[in-house]
Amino acid sequence: MPHSPVRIGVIGVGHLGRRHAEIYAAMPDVRLVSVCDIDATRATEVARALRCEALTDSREVPGTVDAVSLAVPTSLHAELGLALLRQGIHVLIEKPIATALAEADALIRTARRQRRILQVGHVERFNAAIEAAGRYLTHPRFIEVHRLSPYPFRGTDVSVILDVMVHDLDLLLWLVRSRARRIEAVGVPVLSASEDIANARLTFASGCIANLTASRISDESIRRIRVFQEDRYLSIDSKAQTVELAHKEDGAIRRVQLPVNQRPPLQDELASFVQAIRTHGEPAVSGADGRAALALALRIENTMRRARGLKAQGSRLKAKTSPLSLQPRA
Repeated sequence: MPHSPVRIGVIGVGHLGRRHAEIYAAMPDVRLVSVCDIDATRATEVARALRCEALTDSREVPGTVDAVSLAVPTSLHAELGLALLRQGIHVLIEKPIATALAEADALIRTARRQRRILQVGHVERFNAAIEAAGRYLTHPRFIEVHRLSPYPFRGTDVSVILDVMVHDLDLLLWLVRSRARRIEAVGVPVLSASEDIANARLTFASGCIANLTASRISDESIRRIRVFQEDRYLSIDSKAQTVELAHKEDGAIRRVQLPVNQRPPLQDELASFVQAIRTHGEPAVSGADGRAALALALRIENTMRRARGLKAQGSRLKAKTSPLSLQPRA
């Protein structure tokens, strides 16, 4: 393999999977062999544009490829990921790694047993703005995160926590390198069966506090992280890939724009996957990293739903016991 193209397939060529396929098709020393989607028209369209084979059954993929990008609904990650790993295929699985910790554990175990690469698609790890800011983030004390976007009409098989906020949970664990000790969370469904907007406040064992807001029902797209330390403050716009650093100097607050080598994060993510395959090295975002982000996301979901359930129960009790609860205001 070091001297031959890595043969890659993409399973699921919706919005994100198609981008995976386009990037692979343009990469040197990589051969995009096939794209697979249950929508035959979509698979054919993408395959024709990228000059590869179109498939509609993922069971046809093994035997022709060395590796696969799995960009299907989260509920299918474990089933398809395990099938591929068991047949000796390296897998880049889109975030979140799975819907349950037992599924994540099975994926990690199988990848280890088969000696295959399992990388999780937490693409923000490859964001140039995060990279530029990272060298200045030595001891975060307070972090505020806003990740807002319009309704996607996809990925809504899971809550906004698993669909959107999980990006930032992975970043927090990577930056803070500490366990979340206390969690407060609220969230509500609006257009989906599960939560579409949520807020979480995390207190880490290190003392750092993080406040996160995630929404997939906003009018605009915002991806902003603000990090405060004793000696500096950084404002990171991961969408625009810009970073502002503010610090105290000679009795005044000085603000500077940090240099950022702007580039597509997904391109770097896929390149790192291919590199891990070639070198048999540890992927930049491992299965264990994906599991840690999932574990925190599920803790937030449980906290949020428990709080909402207790609040709803309290409201029903109040309505039942108060004789004035149904009386109109004067």
